[in-house]
Amino acid sequence: MSPKNQQLIRERIQLAGKALEGKLPPSPRHPKGRNPYAHIAKVIISTLGASYKDLPDSDYEAVLLVIQYCQQNPF
Repeated sequence: MSPKNQQLIRERIQLAGKALEGKLPPSPRHPKGRNPYAHIAKVIISTLGASYKDLPDSDYEAVLLVIQYCQQNPF
């Protein structure tokens, strides 16, 4: 992914993570609370098969859709 697209995605992750703070369901594996920023990054990896930094620019829109889904559907 190009540096410009990486920066735009990082900004979207920051906004979505901020919106998700305190909204993710509790987990016994995270007794102090879940990290929404790490959650979004992990969902991107599990959905698209790689970190957003390692994906081609053609997957830019798909990454944004994953971020949007995470923000609208905390899980």
